[in-house]
Amino acid sequence: MADSQAQKPKVVLHWLEKSRSQRILWLLQECKGLDWEVKTYKRQPNMLAPPALKEVHPLGKSPVITVESPALSKPMVVAESAAICEYLCDHFAPHLVPKRYKEGQEGQVGGETEEWLRYRFYMHYAEGSLMTLLLLTLFMDNLRDGPQVPWFIKPVTKLIVGQIDSFFLKPNHKTHFSFLDSEVASSPNGGQFLCGTELTAADILMSFPLIAGKGKIDRQEYPKLTAYMDRLEEHEGYKASIKKIEEISGEP
Repeated sequence: MADSQAQKPKVVLHWLEKSRSQRILWLLQECKGLDWEVKTYKRQPNMLAPPALKEVHPLGKSPVITVESPALSKPMVVAESAAICEYLCDHFAPHLVPKRYKEGQEGQVGGETEEWLRYRFYMHYAEGSLMTLLLLTLFMDNLRDGPQVPWFIKPVTKLIVGQIDSFFLKPNHKTHFSFLDSEVASSPNGGQFLCGTELTAADILMSFPLIAGKGKIDRQEYPKLTAYMDRLEEHEGYKASIKKIEEISGEP
């Protein structure tokens, strides 16, 4: 009889420091029946990813996973956070996806559950509307007072960024954070997560932009949202992912 262990699929997460790949490590903690390992990469002094990542995927970005399986003649590469989440959930973590249809309405237009509709929305919103806004915010913060900006130009960049902050960033922050605060408050069945009572892959995907941008989210103004963020950081899977990468990298 063939060794059953040798027949199990295996995933390698190519993890880049200070990147969105941390949430994929959390997702791997939640997967069942899967062998996985982590290969770490350090950023270059200019904060770009190292050239070695382009040997994994032409874009040289992280997260990216390689999948080994008896059905494959060579490892399969899956890139982009949401695509990775969906692939892993399809095979190893279906419990992280809400039930799609209401009883008796399977396959019908409009027969979807509220939990699933929220899940589908947040799987796209996390990397679309929200992450785009937070990346622009990070870029503007660096332009305002980053070490790469010469001191004699900073008065000009601060003035420009201040204007952009006032007429674009702050209004959009308020729109998105208010929306998310209300979404947590109205979670189906009084749930503590975005899609209801159970953690989903959408929560894991949302963890990075929210935790990375928490300095912009006021606790007094958005109490439901910040309490939700606290729950994510206190989740055993999240804490296990942090501990795992500290063990692998030897860095806190």
